[in-house]
Amino acid sequence: MGGSATASPPDRTSDDARSHVGVSRALDLGPAGLAETRAVQQVAPGVTWTRITRGAADASVRWVVEVSIPAGAGSPDPDAPPSAIQDQDSAKAYAGRLTAAGFPAQAQQVLQPAVADVAAGVLGWRVRLVATWTSQAQAAAEAARLTSAGFAGRAWYSGWDGDSRAKGPWTVNVVTIDPRRFRGSIGGTYGPSLETRETTSWLAGYEKAKVAVNAGFFVFDPKAGAEGDPAGAGVYDGRLESEPVGSRPVLVLDPGARHTAVVRPRWVATATLPSGRQVLDGLNRVPGLIRNCGGTSDDLPTTLPLHDITCTDADELVLFTDAFGPRTPAGPGAEAVIDRKGRVLSVADTRGVALAPGQRSLQGIGSGAGVVAGLRPGQRVGPTTELRNGSRPLTGHGASVLNGGPELVRDGHVHVTQRQDGMVHPGEPSFAYGWALQRNPRTFAGVDGSGRTMLVTVDGRQLGELGLSIPEAAAVARSLGMVDALNLDGGGSTAMVVDEQLVSHPSDATGERAVGDAVVVR
Repeated sequence: MGGSATASPPDRTSDDARSHVGVSRALDLGPAGLAETRAVQQVAPGVTWTRITRGAADASVRWVVEVSIPAGAGSPDPDAPPSAIQDQDSAKAYAGRLTAAGFPAQAQQVLQPAVADVAAGVLGWRVRLVATWTSQAQAAAEAARLTSAGFAGRAWYSGWDGDSRAKGPWTVNVVTIDPRRFRGSIGGTYGPSLETRETTSWLAGYEKAKVAVNAGFFVFDPKAGAEGDPAGAGVYDGRLESEPVGSRPVLVLDPGARHTAVVRPRWVATATLPSGRQVLDGLNRVPGLIRNCGGTSDDLPTTLPLHDITCTDADELVLFTDAFGPRTPAGPGAEAVIDRKGRVLSVADTRGVALAPGQRSLQGIGSGAGVVAGLRPGQRVGPTTELRNGSRPLTGHGASVLNGGPELVRDGHVHVTQRQDGMVHPGEPSFAYGWALQRNPRTFAGVDGSGRTMLVTVDGRQLGELGLSIPEAAAVARSLGMVDALNLDGGGSTAMVVDEQLVSHPSDATGERAVGDAVVVR
């Protein structure tokens, strides 16, 4: 598995290819009129892979040095660490200081484009050296000289700016599943256990899949929980294994690809204890750590989604299934093992057990530890978990639910929910700048007007692969014909495998990244 990173489909015109009208119009990407080449291959009945190459390298696009700006007198927090974006006064003052030190610099305004829940306006100000360079090596040498003088900066290809008018190139891989012809199955997989990470190529081999793309966000840093654990909703083969992040959108798949949807689910989880019915805080995650936030009312610093932030809660009840891993998370607190019928089998005054197939456990920390420790073998606690879209359950019958965000397209219109889904950090404009507005590798998915499921990867963070900003991802999704779409995990996680070949170009220097879960087409 893994194969060549340069595989390209032959130019075929099968019945599936001829019906593949969802990618027939030019992409809404970069300057109008750029050249596009397309190659289409039938992977299986009803499954096509289209590789779109748009634009070409633009010699006029230069390398720059972008400076980390300390917070100054104009900042709301003068003690804040340096960042890429600051207020106007801090940025201009720092540009003046750099210029006086022999590094001519200028403060540049950064604009936030209008999206569904964020108005157009000035995001903040960045500082870049006035000089530009034709090569990365030249810019890196100047950044090193800057560091030696007591400043900090990075070499940056200006084509990766979300507002750049660079003319390419972009590589867009699109897999389309037409339910009228599809005879296989589609769904999500996390591999052998939730708490481990595997590459998308490995997961494709594990599932004997014809196609695989990386899916949702996951815990990457062990300080934020169990590595590989989905940081959002997860349903696999009909079983709910991870709770959602607030009201963030999810991708819903049925095995036949007939009812693909993007929805905002509702999660309800309770246990009946001697002290009464208790609301559960989480499912299959380390108690006290809520990656991407969006949890219960006592979580800190917020109950709202906040991307790439780990909220905390000292008092929690978290349910585990045998999907989590060889053992549940160890640590102080209490844990009760529960059988298939919801009866308590054993209670321990610490956490960390091995669950037999079909068993579950309830872990408590803080005040929750006392609740769990008070249980006795034989008591029925009957924990229940539900994930619903309105009144309709999103579990059972082989269903899959994969987490993501923000929403990109709704009802055929570009609809980016950047703030609602936690990609706006209050008082920290640098996050939106780097994560949403600059170009990165992206993975996204959705459904087109003919009911076809579409899985898309766009390479980035490389000289020959510009990547997309989030607004650009939404525009591309719409121009591919999607009527509903959401962003999945991107960056170094972005990967697509077709017929055992890695057809995307991973951006990490170490190659393909191990991820939490994937969408597989068998």
